[in-house]
Amino acid sequence: MTTIEHWINGAATAGTSSRTAPVFNPATGLSSTRVRLAETTDVDTAVTAAATAFESWSESSLSQRTKVLFAFRQLLVEHEEELARIISAEHGKTVDDARGETARGREVVEYACGLGDILKGSFSDQVSTGVDVHNFRQPLGVCAGITPFNFPAMVPLWMHPVAIATGNTFILKPSERDPSAANFVARLYTEAGLPDGVFNVVHGDRTAVDAILDHPGIAAVSFVGSTPIAKYVHERGTAHGKRVQALGGAKNHGVVMADADLDFAAKHLIAAAYGSAGERCMAISVAVAVGEAADPLIEILERKTRQIKVGPGNNPTTDMGPLVTAAAQERVETAVTTAAAQGATIIVDGRGLKIEGHEDGFFTGPSLLDHVTTEMDAYREEIFGPVLAVVRVDTIDEAITLINTNPYGNGTAVFTSDGETARRFQRNVNVGMIGINVPVPVPMSYYSFGGWKDSLIGDSPVHGPEGIRFYTRTKVVTTRWPHR
Repeated sequence: MTTIEHWINGAATAGTSSRTAPVFNPATGLSSTRVRLAETTDVDTAVTAAATAFESWSESSLSQRTKVLFAFRQLLVEHEEELARIISAEHGKTVDDARGETARGREVVEYACGLGDILKGSFSDQVSTGVDVHNFRQPLGVCAGITPFNFPAMVPLWMHPVAIATGNTFILKPSERDPSAANFVARLYTEAGLPDGVFNVVHGDRTAVDAILDHPGIAAVSFVGSTPIAKYVHERGTAHGKRVQALGGAKNHGVVMADADLDFAAKHLIAAAYGSAGERCMAISVAVAVGEAADPLIEILERKTRQIKVGPGNNPTTDMGPLVTAAAQERVETAVTTAAAQGATIIVDGRGLKIEGHEDGFFTGPSLLDHVTTEMDAYREEIFGPVLAVVRVDTIDEAITLINTNPYGNGTAVFTSDGETARRFQRNVNVGMIGINVPVPVPMSYYSFGGWKDSLIGDSPVHGPEGIRFYTRTKVVTTRWPHR
């Protein structure tokens, strides 16, 4: 059985740990690979390598860093298909969806390639007689990323290219459920000419996470995951003097007005709810049907939901792959059962789905629920699976209140043909990322990604200008050259 090792100082290494965990193919339910689980000593080894590399990398020229990043970006293009198939095999999402993931991650590399512009300081001449002031940004040191299973390439790519471009070195602790993408990216960095020790991968569980949060040699930690763990990471990391950006969970609403193009809205709600089997922090899990939109919207949603083809992610005709683990499959199907018991109407039932030839895979079909209320678990909890709950309200103001009352504030969308409604919605909802007739409003790389309320612990979003600020600190220099 193959074992996926750590990547430290430019090479694969088993480190000091004998502990491993199985890595499954979600489509078959089988494991032919194991991943090494780090001990505290392995994290320390990675920090030592990264700290040594920081001494020279932090002093490298902008042109040297840009050259590496451009080469890395090109390698991501050339190896997109291979990386997508690695992701699909361990996560379960379709290969096409995985290609999209790598493309969105690559956009952040492209943003980081413009570091000559984004790292420019400012200058004020003659602030007092003979006195000038200027500022510039410098890297922090060794930074770390703790990333989730649902985007094993994209979410890390939102972190490490920005950290590396700004002169830091980086340690990535990816999810142990789908770890191979991280090592593949590490090899691409090496091929691109990145010096050894600048980018490292340490696989592991909570032992590795706590070692990262506690280590005095790590200056900053980036995290994406559930809200309870985001709070834990933020509290423990900041208690040890680190900068921490911690992105948590979500319960994203898609509001549909009666004046919307309902077929267009339903098409995009389906993609946003069931794409990647609903395992996205920006998935629409609640459709808010306003007034007369409800009945015709449900009719279209039902038809389109039943047309979704579920199967292994490497089948080009598959629309939706399996869930990542058997536990995730059980949790999602239990959520549908609980919704029915609490009074929701099951319009489409995805429970108990078996795929011929893949009977042991972690499959569940898409489920569509109607007449869901805010008291039900299907509304309150982050199911993180292919379940779309429809809540009915009478007015746009009720929809806005519904969203603002929810503890999460990651992403939301409104489907409407009325500009005044859209403007009122975008100004009044307490959510960090908003789509107008766009169901998954993930910002481009030159804007920052981050929600509000329990979806972002602390105040540091990822990538874009906020990412630059997070991975650097400013020096302000006041200068006088007196006459002799």
